[in-house]
Amino acid sequence: MSGNALRDLNTLPTPERKNDSSSKGNFTKPCNGKTIENVEEQLKKSLSSVQINGGETLNVQHNKSSASVQINGGETVNVGVEVANSEVEYIESENLSDLEDVDTCLKKLLPGLDSKDWILVVETLNNVRRLSVFHKERMHSMLGDLIPLVVKSLKNPRSAVCKTAIMTSANIFSAYNDDLIDSLDPLLVQLLLKASQDKRFVCEAAERALEAMTTSVSPMLLLPKLQPYLKNRNPRIRAKASMYFSRSVPRLGVEGIKEYGIDKLIQVAASQLSDQLPESREAARTLLLKLQTVYEKSHGLSTVVSENPEMGSWENFCLSKLSPLSAQAVLRVTTNIAREGLVIGS
Repeated sequence: MSGNALRDLNTLPTPERKNDSSSKGNFTKPCNGKTIENVEEQLKKSLSSVQINGGETLNVQHNKSSASVQINGGETVNVGVEVANSEVEYIESENLSDLEDVDTCLKKLLPGLDSKDWILVVETLNNVRRLSVFHKERMHSMLGDLIPLVVKSLKNPRSAVCKTAIMTSANIFSAYNDDLIDSLDPLLVQLLLKASQDKRFVCEAAERALEAMTTSVSPMLLLPKLQPYLKNRNPRIRAKASMYFSRSVPRLGVEGIKEYGIDKLIQVAASQLSDQLPESREAARTLLLKLQTVYEKSHGLSTVVSENPEMGSWENFCLSKLSPLSAQAVLRVTTNIAREGLVIGS
């Protein structure tokens, strides 16, 4: 009976879902007093039951440092599983402190990021953040080796490692701007994935990192990187990519939009108008309004609806660049919003 219980322990649910627990003991990082993850909250219920293959019920007693299994009938088996109380706190960028020994830190950077000790990985990621803020020139030559290891941490199933890697990505974007463009693809795909998941605190951190990317990397370089994800099979990834594509276009400015190609951009926006998720459709509408404004200003036209349809160069432009159905959808969006603006302004 006890042998069956031990074999079936592998089926017991672990407390690490949204919060991380560690078998390495307590891990606390100071961060403005703000606790992000507290595994102890996962262990509020000290007794849980699991049914094993034979139909018997195991009562699992969780203690601070051990777990015991009581089999129906009174036999108790101590399995010696350590369930540690852990707290992981994250340091906001403005609260990062400088390093005391930069040379030693740089030497330990790559081994630390590649370590199997998750606590060491988190500490090293925070050192990467500090170097990005205070000594970015010293770390610049290591980016080619460093980025793949940050991506590895982004894929880590442990929330503490994953979120710290996301925060590290944001600091790297802010520090190195266009110098990251050749290494951007693996970071971008992971951040879009994390921003599309249900784990809220990871999702929000990924969205902040993507926002840092759109404000740090030149839109002329960034838009071609984002564009393939607008056709991703995952609708949530498409939605996130649409949002940040739409936010990057205005940073081109009027001349930059004309150089990039309004015809290319209007085709991208038109394709997103029929997407299944409202976030994609809303991003497309926002982009279309920006393109209409740029086009009409550059042609000396008013953005309001003309009483003379034959004077509607925006309409002619849409009809010449899009299929009839797509052009109608685009004009429906831009015309209706223009009319709404007239009503509100009257």
